[in-house]
Amino acid sequence: MLKAVLAPRVAVPLVLAVLVVGLSFALPSNFYLRVAALVWISALAVIGLNLLMGYAGQVSLGHAGFFGIGAYAVAVLPAQFSLHPLIAALAGAVVAGLVAFLVGRPILRLKGHYLAVATLGFGMLIAMTISNEAWLTGGPDGMPVERLTLFGWRVRGADTWYWITGGLLVIGAWIAGNLVASPTGRALRALHDSEVAARVAGIDVARAKLTVFVISAVYAAVAGAALALVNGFVTPDKANFMHSIELVTMVVLGGMGSILGSVAGAAILVVLPQVLTSFHDYEHMVLGLIMMVIMIVLRSGIVPGLASLFRGRRK
Repeated sequence: MLKAVLAPRVAVPLVLAVLVVGLSFALPSNFYLRVAALVWISALAVIGLNLLMGYAGQVSLGHAGFFGIGAYAVAVLPAQFSLHPLIAALAGAVVAGLVAFLVGRPILRLKGHYLAVATLGFGMLIAMTISNEAWLTGGPDGMPVERLTLFGWRVRGADTWYWITGGLLVIGAWIAGNLVASPTGRALRALHDSEVAARVAGIDVARAKLTVFVISAVYAAVAGAALALVNGFVTPDKANFMHSIELVTMVVLGGMGSILGSVAGAAILVVLPQVLTSFHDYEHMVLGLIMMVIMIVLRSGIVPGLASLFRGRRK
């Protein structure tokens, strides 16, 4: 019984649930609750990307495209077709998964930098489409998002969205943990080490790659929809190349192949810019320096690196 409770697929969501509940009492104002909600949203997208990069070993430089699909789904569908925002969010996740399935079949045949360039091109295509189709998306200026209403109750306030996004993060971590512990997760780790060896072992490599690509796209779309609903407004910058790089940086910084690392990486890149605003013109330089130091000291990422240091001291 104790072993089951301590299993990573149970322990990680439990740790995150305790973190969400604990921070709700520790954070002093709505501003901090909003920043925390932004961390939970980014972490949700990064968990999906970490499944693709950290476990399956596939690089994606266009993942913000799926984020944008989810974000604009909750903006466009209620405005143009009078759909409820929750149904629009679900539709956005389905569309992102379908697009990932159609695009992933040819793209995932590529390897290395060829795969990176192909995913980059896909992300740029989505971002350009959103920016250019101003009649539908509002163009570069963005568009408002209809506020979420449940049973006549309008969802609003930083504290409310803190709990909603925190709940989404815990659920997303639980699903990811179960996936990693399943035969599919073991197949992903096998092809990460060697696609040839995985194929010899009887693993359908193409199917495993496509499956995790679709799952990671759905994670990004759900996170994008959540961010759009929290902000009440959406702009194309959430689908552009720089946001994709930011998501990849969160994966690497927190630790590839670590669900908790995804949360740590998201927290660093969301919270640090808020802390460093007092440096004004030197903000980005200080942020870059901190990131460099972290990666030099903890080469495998924050969470795996700290775990290795802890195990080394115990020995």
